[in-house]
Amino acid sequence: MSEEKAYDIKIRAYHFSKAIIKLISKTKIERLYFSIVEQLLRSATSIGANVVEAKAGSSRKDFRNFYTIALKSANETKYWLCLIRDTEVVGVDKEIVEELLKEVDEISKIIASIIININKE
Repeated sequence: MSEEKAYDIKIRAYHFSKAIIKLISKTKIERLYFSIVEQLLRSATSIGANVVEAKAGSSRKDFRNFYTIALKSANETKYWLCLIRDTEVVGVDKEIVEELLKEVDEISKIIASIIININKE
């Protein structure tokens, strides 16, 4: 991911979504992997969407719930990226997949720490 990492989780998740879209658009996907790639796209873009929803939440509970969904989406994204990496999907740049795995791991840790802080308040 060539873009400088943002400190705002909303912006960072947005850049991550863009990186996933770029990875998928540059790869010729075999029919066998269509559903895996579709699930990856859904879960990866869901992270940022739920962070944005959390910021617009009407209550503390709303805020926490949307961040919890974002965390679940981040964890699901890790699963799909690992599956793509480990099944050696032809044409996928493994270095980019590893970079994306590191980034989504960092994003999930940030989101988890936000959830922990919400629960402490």
